[in-house]
Amino acid sequence: MTLSEKILDLRKQQGMSQENLAEKLGVSRQAVSRWEVGSALPDASNIRQLSRLFGVTAY
Repeated sequence: MTLSEKILDLRKQQGMSQENLAEKLGVSRQAVSRWEVGSALPDASNIRQLSRLFGVTAY
């Protein structure tokens, strides 16, 4: 599973929209969309926030 697929899957499991996730992370909805389609990657800070938010490791 790619990072983009994992972000999309975890977001949907939590019942969050891209907009909800973006607000929690302090990024744009477009940034979340780019992560989920694989056209961009979250930076280290956002990966840390994602792992805390979803309760997963960043490995």
